Amino acid sequence: MTQVVAAVDCGTNSIRLLVARGGDGGLVDLYREMRVVRLGQGVDATGAFAAEAIERTRQALAEYVDVMKAHGVSAVRMVATSATRDAANRDDFFAMTRELLGEVVPGGVAEVITGDEEARLSFAGAVGDLDPSQGPFVVVDLGGGSTEVVVGDEQGVHAAYSANVGCVRLTERCLHSDPPTKSEIDEAQKVIKELLAEAFTHVSVAGARTFVGVAGTMTTLAALASGLSEYNPEIIHLSRVGFDDLARVCWDLVGMPRAERAALGPMHEGRVDVIGGGSLVTLELARVIAEQSPIREMVVSEHDILDGIALSLLAKS
Repeated sequence: MTQVVAAVDCGTNSIRLLVARGGDGGLVDLYREMRVVRLGQGVDATGAFAAEAIERTRQALAEYVDVMKAHGVSAVRMVATSATRDAANRDDFFAMTRELLGEVVPGGVAEVITGDEEARLSFAGAVGDLDPSQGPFVVVDLGGGSTEVVVGDEQGVHAAYSANVGCVRLTERCLHSDPPTKSEIDEAQKVIKELLAEAFTHVSVAGARTFVGVAGTMTTLAALASGLSEYNPEIIHLSRVGFDDLARVCWDLVGMPRAERAALGPMHEGRVDVIGGGSLVTLELARVIAEQSPIREMVVSEHDILDGIALSLLAKS
């Protein structure tokens, strides 16, 4: 009988579940869901999880556990990323995950992964549906608290770096007005440039042939660039966005008041207040990649760290 596994990615902004089984050397999705719980609410400023953020995450995970049981999951891996690495009261979070995941597998608990491991799992998930001849790939996972930049090919990862900048962290630190003021945008761009410069010092994109963007900011930007009236993952997956179109969409979002962003068909309600920050990070990523390589477009993948986590479970079976 084919093993059914569950992968849970708990980031700064969202918690996501993938239930899958192996098939033809890859994954067969059985269930996939994303919920915005904003676990990283205020972590950058306070250094700790807010009690209400842990409770929102607990409620979502409890329902995910019910889904796992219904699908007969025999192995589960839950990873926690940027916000959990930084939170002083992370033991409260782990106690909650141990209680809930223990209902599926004995001893189940979330694990905090390093930025490097996060980058490698993201790469494995992102390039699975791409033609290896399009490599080397530069894969960027733009999350709520961090941004992973990875370069690799069909042989694996060559270099990876996790920069401590993401859409939630940047918004809370710099972008307070609606819409942001010029001075707020200037300050945000300064922060982004400094942190991404460090990433591109460690990860050379000079030899890359394809830029792959993953996670909610990137997929939402692709949906808007394509003129979709609602979010459609089948259309978005492996779609391509030229850098000129990407810049147009990003600057439009940065300049919009919150109400206009919320009215956009493909926009998830939990992303409305942080998509401007994510857009500014994306603009700098595209600028540096265009400056250092011949790449002039972004390929967007709906598959990312979640798929990499599931593949890591199947590799152990």
